[in-house]
Amino acid sequence: MALTRIATSRFGKHAVLGALLLSGSMSAALGAPGERPLERHDRPTRLTLQAGASTEVQQDTVNITLASEIEAASEAAVSEPLTQRMAKVMEAAKHASDVKAHTGGYRIWPNTDRDGKITAWRGRAEVNLESKDFGAASRLAAEVSAEMPIAGLYFSLSEQARTEQEKQLLRQAATAFRERAQEAAEAFGFTGYQIRKLDLGGSGMAYEQSRVRMGAAPAMMSLKADSAPVPLEADTVSVSVSVNGEVELQGVGSTGK
Repeated sequence: MALTRIATSRFGKHAVLGALLLSGSMSAALGAPGERPLERHDRPTRLTLQAGASTEVQQDTVNITLASEIEAASEAAVSEPLTQRMAKVMEAAKHASDVKAHTGGYRIWPNTDRDGKITAWRGRAEVNLESKDFGAASRLAAEVSAEMPIAGLYFSLSEQARTEQEKQLLRQAATAFRERAQEAAEAFGFTGYQIRKLDLGGSGMAYEQSRVRMGAAPAMMSLKADSAPVPLEADTVSVSVSVNGEVELQGVGSTGK
């Protein structure tokens, strides 16, 4: 198996791998060393090739979950303050133009004793914040923390940024594939090749998000309204593109090298 690696870009290290795999069931045998390659009237000789490119990209989106839990003697005593808190947070979010906010989970349930009698009611409400402006999201979270403290957060790579990276990687992977195909053709005494089949793959949108959990309600990050914003710094995520294909070797050159 041959291996080719290419590196460096302003986005971080790029690794471009080209792996040449001889198909287990080649359309025709290449012959013993020193013999002429197959003539045109013979069945075509085909090879399976694989090449790929990958890079590390910093995640550009932060997602913050704000949550509040209340316990009271009646269902109404739980639902009313929860609704009010959600409304205050959503109103504050309207003034943060760079932050998207939407309501998340909302649940109210009874607490019972061993006899099944309701002893109290408990409820939980959530609001989710999303932004590419980490500072703006952090400031908003600090501002509304008296109503809803941070319950969890994670970073992700936006679809726009991922698509742009994949376009660049596809060009690199395609170049590596063509180079390996030509090298293979010449190595076996042919002058060129023709692509017969191509399959593209990559990380796509199936990626693992970097997630930071602040814990359950008792451990939720409690901040005063005048607290400083929480410093946020995203990690990197790997984006990759792979090219798999089958090429037909063409043209008879010199004897096998």
